[in-house]
Amino acid sequence: MPYDPNLDEKIFAKSVDTDLGRIDISVYSYNKGDKKLQITRENRTSDGEFRFTKLGRLTKKEVGSILPVIKEALEKMN
Repeated sequence: MPYDPNLDEKIFAKSVDTDLGRIDISVYSYNKGDKKLQITRENRTSDGEFRFTKLGRLTKKEVGSILPVIKEALEKMN
């Protein structure tokens, strides 16, 4: 069964600004299934646009800034 974007429901979404861009924390439910947490990173290009990149490792400062948002997202997963 191929992925159908119409079945992907966004439950929660918030972004945290970082020195190089932003980290996005989201909760999705696909086809009324289990709610799942998604964390992505977007870096700012020289033009000021955001571009998706691999999340990779997080600095202590980044973890501290996204942890409250992750806890907020966790509440939406109930």
